[in-house]
Amino acid sequence: MGAQGTRRSSGSDQAAGRLMPLVAVVLLAASLTLGCDVNTGSPAPPTAEPSTSSTSSPDASGGVPPDSSPGAEPAFDPARVTVALGRIAGGLNQPVGVTGSGDGSGRLFVLEQPGRIRIVRDGRLVERPFLDISRLVSCCNERGLLGIAFPPHFEPASGTFFIDYTDVNGDTVIAAVTVDGADQDLADAGSLRALLHIDQPYANHNGGGLAFGPDGDLYIGMGDGGSGGDPHGNGQRLDTLLGKLLRIDVAVEAGAERPYKIPTDNPFTADPSRRPEIWAYGLRNPWRFSFDRETGDLWIGDVGQNRYEEIDRLAVGTLGGANFGWNIMEGAHCFNRDDCTRTNLVPPIAEYDHSAGDCAVVGGYVYRGSAFPALVGGYVFGDECSGTLRGLVAAGPAQQKPAVLLESDRVISSFGEGDDEELYLTDLASGELYQVTAAAR
Repeated sequence: MGAQGTRRSSGSDQAAGRLMPLVAVVLLAASLTLGCDVNTGSPAPPTAEPSTSSTSSPDASGGVPPDSSPGAEPAFDPARVTVALGRIAGGLNQPVGVTGSGDGSGRLFVLEQPGRIRIVRDGRLVERPFLDISRLVSCCNERGLLGIAFPPHFEPASGTFFIDYTDVNGDTVIAAVTVDGADQDLADAGSLRALLHIDQPYANHNGGGLAFGPDGDLYIGMGDGGSGGDPHGNGQRLDTLLGKLLRIDVAVEAGAERPYKIPTDNPFTADPSRRPEIWAYGLRNPWRFSFDRETGDLWIGDVGQNRYEEIDRLAVGTLGGANFGWNIMEGAHCFNRDDCTRTNLVPPIAEYDHSAGDCAVVGGYVYRGSAFPALVGGYVFGDECSGTLRGLVAAGPAQQKPAVLLESDRVISSFGEGDDEELYLTDLASGELYQVTAAAR
């Protein structure tokens, strides 16, 4: 694979487009043997037990307290589970995303950062790309083909799906693409139509995550525009789409005047000085986010600056307009100041620092599969630099300490769910796809 690497720019970011430390690691890996131990020389992070405190009402982060009612499903306990990775396929070029399509075919769709989508069927990589738009994409570092989402009830023969990519000018494009009606394993590149074009002032912090929520709307993760420290204050500004989680309705009829609609309950529709697409704000670089397929709760992994990585949680049904705090806060701490006003800011459910070789959180999923019962109800996420997988109790309290589940030697770039509800991850350096497995202990 190429030696260009990563997208998330944790670290000092002292100049536009500055690469975070992992790029050097990926360069080294590429010059030696792919899949080598990228965590050599870094101390092992200490395992921390999750908080056992609880509350009897919904917490300030929008979370839901644990269910202690008789007959409730036992809570996920990270201290009693052993996590491993099972290799599914290799031969991928800089994989940065994986998902099922929800059509029951069992296919896994893997994003390759230079601009291709590949299919893995029954553990085998299909040679022909499902989609190749590499001529439209600028890559790599934090640019490229970064996100994919299939809508509910996707029709495999002629359905439309959605992608997030960086165009040749370095700007973000959210686009719709339709499957070739004659071949379910081939998307029609000529059908691509842009829904949103978002100017990017710098080369880093492009976000990239796409997901359909339980409401059927498309959610879009946008970074703060890049450089370091959010120099334009985009995280807190409401007149820009940067540093936000966007929400749009893509269920429009052919020939409609606009390619998407604004949901009527989006929080900033009444004021023309604010962008109506905004659902939540105060984000630095929400590279990956997801919805719990059982509860509908929203989980965001927001990449930190120099010191802290954070996980945010919002309960399903929470009204729009949440402010996650960047650049007032980095994680649960004031950013570049001794004191700050935290009124109306949503605190993270969890954070961790960079002392153990971590540098960029990769948001994951609440496991709801059936193959590994010990993992059910656990939110599993990772860090790109250390390769460490961590877990939280999805139904747990508002503040938790992440528990180490596995110290891998993978360069984790993304997690994803298959049609089988199982959990997968991509390794940027080796070009391999893995399944997350677990056993009770």
